[in-house]
Amino acid sequence: MGAARPNPIQWLWYAVGGRLPARLNEWVLHDVTCPSWVWRHTARSTVVISPFTLACLLVPGPLWVRLGMMGLAVLVGYYFSFSYMVESCEHRAAKHGHAPGTAHGIRQAAREEAHAEANARARARYDARYRQDTPAHIAPDAETR
Repeated sequence: MGAARPNPIQWLWYAVGGRLPARLNEWVLHDVTCPSWVWRHTARSTVVISPFTLACLLVPGPLWVRLGMMGLAVLVGYYFSFSYMVESCEHRAAKHGHAPGTAHGIRQAAREEAHAEANARARARYDARYRQDTPAHIAPDAETR
């Protein structure tokens, strides 16, 4: 990851769906693939959800109704944000010049690398238990084919 990062105004624009300058394309890919990509997505979602949530306070009516509206706005906003988190990050990366599927591929490769040793141990245990030599009375007969 290079030293190029967006300034706060650029980041706010990026958080609400804007496109950053081309020199920040690598930072965008890092943003949607780093180990903390879910937290970064949450921060971007919070920037989008907050104005709508705070606007609920301006609606006339009892405080409990306004607080209920705020709660529902947060609940629905985060629900849809997290439901489409992967797609949103893929679109964000594609919008900044990366091939579709690049972000998911990078995250998948990192996940596989992080869990390679544990997966190998689990595979060895599985093979030892279920992939032993097949008994002759169960093996398919070559002559019956």
